[in-house]
Amino acid sequence: MVCRVGVQLPEVERAVPWPEVAAMARAAEHAGLDSIWLGDHLLYDLPGGQVRGPWEVWTALAALAAVTERVELGPLVASTSFHAPAMLAKLAATVDAISGGRLVLGLGAGWNQREYTAYGFPYDNRVSRFEEAFTIIRELVRTGASTVHGRYYDVTDCVLDPRPVRPGGPPLMLGSIGPRMMRIALPHVDSWNVWWSDYGNSADGFAAVRNRVEQAAAEAGRAPGEVEATAAVFVQLPGGEGRLMGEPYDERTPDPVPVADLATHLQAMTAAGAAHVQLVLDPITIESVETVGEVVRELREG
Repeated sequence: MVCRVGVQLPEVERAVPWPEVAAMARAAEHAGLDSIWLGDHLLYDLPGGQVRGPWEVWTALAALAAVTERVELGPLVASTSFHAPAMLAKLAATVDAISGGRLVLGLGAGWNQREYTAYGFPYDNRVSRFEEAFTIIRELVRTGASTVHGRYYDVTDCVLDPRPVRPGGPPLMLGSIGPRMMRIALPHVDSWNVWWSDYGNSADGFAAVRNRVEQAAAEAGRAPGEVEATAAVFVQLPGGEGRLMGEPYDERTPDPVPVADLATHLQAMTAAGAAHVQLVLDPITIESVETVGEVVRELREG
């Protein structure tokens, strides 16, 4: 038995027209993958002085929900700083409805100061802002109502209608392993996620992080394994030159998993406690998605 396997669609690795993004999502579903994910970012400064941004995540998720039928989908992860929290809950409920209850609502505090400055969002006190926003979003998607009078956000008798179609709302995923973020969210979320470069892109590194998160979850009153562990995995295929336009690796960059080793790596991640992984592919193309889909299919059939 192997964990669930999804794929992150292009962010800023290269300029990707929307029809190709949609085709990639359909290819992932056809290949038998379990989920598709989109980063929630606005722009990046890239090597060589270029600036590039991805498509807006909630509009894109709604469109992908309409052209797929089976795969789960979600932001990896949505920054609670980019929308008023009640509005973010409204967006999530709408995407959940369009998808027929396939949304996984990944949430985080954001980190890329460049896009905050460019788009005029406050960057200060991000975790404190997240705490208030998370309360509002969680209450709305799970109960349909929220009243919070906070320092940063204030909602009175807010009602989320129509409600998400999945009973109890979409599963909530924490996109952070920071101690304070875990104290805020682990009492409530269904899963947590760690990015590949934050655990060394290895099964052993993931196991060490999972042990730490499990301890924090226990302190939050959760049973062992109650909060699912998920992780992004960086995978390199023939033709890959680094995730950002051939940006060279250095001593701080974890090694990618060669696609030839992917089946073994997925088994090791499953043994280390991963319930779901999101593959970050280099290069990210339809052919790459089909290739990893075949690896996963053969692994499950074998």
